[in-house]
Amino acid sequence: MTLIAGLERRGSSGFKHHIFLTGPPRVGKTTVILRVVEELRAGGVKVGGMVSEEIREMGVRVGFRIIDLDSGAKGILAHVSQRSGPSIGKYRVCLEDLEGIGVKAILNACEKASIIVIDEVGPMELYSSAFKAAVLRALDSGKRVLGTIHYRVSSEFTNLIKGRADTSIIEVTYENRDRLPKTIVNELMGRVFG
Repeated sequence: MTLIAGLERRGSSGFKHHIFLTGPPRVGKTTVILRVVEELRAGGVKVGGMVSEEIREMGVRVGFRIIDLDSGAKGILAHVSQRSGPSIGKYRVCLEDLEGIGVKAILNACEKASIIVIDEVGPMELYSSAFKAAVLRALDSGKRVLGTIHYRVSSEFTNLIKGRADTSIIEVTYENRDRLPKTIVNELMGRVFG
């Protein structure tokens, strides 16, 4: 695994083709991704794929939502009220939405986007063979992938991603999270237009 710390001080030469962010829960990985997406779009780069976000009710997290970055379609990744699907702690994974929205978003991005976003590769998503196949297709598409990968999960699939020679794993910290978006945007813009 290539873990890049302090990359923002060294410049973009430390990046490989694909970039996956990791870090503890709530450190700001998805926020970094969304800031990068906003900047890339403002620069004319076509970005597609999926992001996830928490679902909160009265300040309490009750689940996670999937959002297709291209169409804006939303679905449930997992929820405490989900009646069927694989169980992760107090949540059940909605494989139907994960595959119908998340996987579809990744595959559409493989065809139509310059940058493919996958947020995140984690324990909930790994229950879906279709999701894993879509991630591999994105990584082998020749396009750049910007994603997040769960901090603690160690599986054959996550180890495969972390061990790829074309993939950088960057740990998001409270110290670097405000600088990372600009660094990543500069790297991705340079590769798209360079």
